[in-house]
Amino acid sequence: MQGVQPPTTVYLDCHASTPCDPRVRDAMLPFFCASYANPSSAVHLAGQKARDAVEFARAQVASAISADHSDIVFTGSATESNATVLMGFLPALANSSGRRTVLTTPIEHKSVLENCRALHDRCGMRVVSIPVDNEGTVQLDKLRDLISEETLLVCVQLANNEIGTIQPVAEAVKIAHEKGALLLCDAAQALGRIRISVFDMGIDFLSLSAHKAYGPKGVGALYVRGSANQPDLAPMYFGGGQECGIRSGTHNVPGIVGFGLAAHLANQELEADMARITSLRDRLESELAALVPSMKVNGRITCRLAGNSSLTFPGVDSLALMSNAPGLMLTNGAACESGSPAPSYVLTSIGITPEDADSTIRIGLGRFSTSEDVSYAIEQLHRSYDLCSK
Repeated sequence: MQGVQPPTTVYLDCHASTPCDPRVRDAMLPFFCASYANPSSAVHLAGQKARDAVEFARAQVASAISADHSDIVFTGSATESNATVLMGFLPALANSSGRRTVLTTPIEHKSVLENCRALHDRCGMRVVSIPVDNEGTVQLDKLRDLISEETLLVCVQLANNEIGTIQPVAEAVKIAHEKGALLLCDAAQALGRIRISVFDMGIDFLSLSAHKAYGPKGVGALYVRGSANQPDLAPMYFGGGQECGIRSGTHNVPGIVGFGLAAHLANQELEADMARITSLRDRLESELAALVPSMKVNGRITCRLAGNSSLTFPGVDSLALMSNAPGLMLTNGAACESGSPAPSYVLTSIGITPEDADSTIRIGLGRFSTSEDVSYAIEQLHRSYDLCSK
């Protein structure tokens, strides 16, 4: 393993953000310069061109998740999409239905958990946590026990952003619908990593973010099942009435165009990407385990995202481990938790001790990761571990 000569730095943080695919970048560029019109100004040709580009991208995103194009609402991020459902739609739906309970797992993204807390604090809604097992998988039998005629919404992410566990969302949807409840699925980590069909799964709301799938930052999408037939959905704010009145504001045309192509590429290249990335991930873990026998892999080993590695090095502080491998761009948890002194709530929720949580790093491999990157990561992590454990 000695003597590997990689680039100066190696990016291993694809759960936080992926690099923008050059094909996506090239598709976006004209909409910054030559095609700069507002798509809401469709009375002239330039506005019509911009509008057509937005609608083409809408169809691309819809196709990537097997949805109808009319059910896609463009937003600024998956966080905004989750908030639109939880803080925009839910209070009005609670008032009309009389249901005032939300069920959610303890390992959801903070954009779900914090908005659920706000629902409780501001609207008096009841929020109940569905237990997960030590692999991070939602316990469906507990969901059946907890759900009732009072339940309005169940929140279950499609794949976790720290440990990569893929959830049995279709089964959770069935349980929710049997009680007349709706289901919100945060799929930000899933697009381009696993096959998604909102039609087959029966999902009611699904959130996406372009920059998790080799698209630009600052643009996301919300799938709303049958949105054209739900005029009672209340937006979070009002304005020009764009996106069927659900998300007012001038469209981010370059970002939306980039998102559309990124979603198309993610869908078209998924199997080839995942096979290659899985091979890289498995080599990284097996070779590191041979060098550091005490290392532990967290999460669901056989049903997780291809590029995910949540690795615990017992007795070694994760910040020290990373600081002694400065060429590796990785983290010790979710990007939104970076710098927090508290141990990862995802890891402690699956039974990992605070001490081991503080000894854990998260590696996210992606489309542009190479075999040389993995070789360098193995060498650097092994060297850093030896330094930190002396």
